This record gives sequence, structure tokens and C-alpha cells, in this order.
Amino acid sequence: MQNDKPTVKNEFQRRVYRFALDIIQLIDGLSKEQTVRIIAEQLLRSATSVGANVVEARASSSKKDYTNFFNYALKSANETKFWLALLMDSGKTDKNKANRVLKEANEIANILAASILTLKGKR
Repeated sequence: MQNDKPTVKNEFQRRVYRFALDIIQLIDGLSKEQTVRIIAEQLLRSATSVGANVVEARASSSKKDYTNFFNYALKSANETKFWLALLMDSGKTDKNKANRVLKEANEIANILAASILTLKGKR
């Protein structure tokens, strides 16, 4: 950080990073069945994509690029919710652990959606 003062952007970046780590921990506890492994790979891609796109947004060269990266992050957050729900509904993961990260995925998606509306001047 520039002056050790946390900013909203830095806090959000840390939050999506922590979210990715939580997803990794959840995945590491799953069985190694073929179907679970395939879903887990999709989950890992989508969940880590959220953070990667938030980081890319911070390095963007224009407001339009920034908004586009947040749009990609939102799509990835929504995809992550799908994979988590699929694991839960199929009984392949502990529902309490999955619910915790699903709640965080919902909150992150809501923050991203609100930010996109603000960036587009619709809020």
C-alpha cells in the first residue's frame, strides 16, 4: 500500500483474495471422484478469476476497461455460485463449509454489481 492507509479498493482486493484461498481449502477437502474433480476444477477457475479480474481492473487504463474487468469478475462470481450449489445439492461437500463460501460469493457479487452500476452512472 502506498501510505499504509487501507482503502476500500485494497480491502476489496484482500477480500476476493481471501475468498480464493477459502475456495482452495474447500476443494482440498473434497473427494477425488471424477465428477467431483471436474466440478472442483471449474469452481477453482471461476473463483480465482474473480480476484484476478479485480486486480486487472486496478491496473486498467480507462474507466471502460475498469468496468469491463468488474463485469468479468461478476460473471465469474455468479459462475462460482453455480458450482458451489451443484456440489452442495449433489451431497458432495459439507453444506456448512459450502454455505459459508457461498454467502461470501453472494456478497462479492453484490458489491461488484453495485460498483458496476456506480461506474456506469446508474446509481
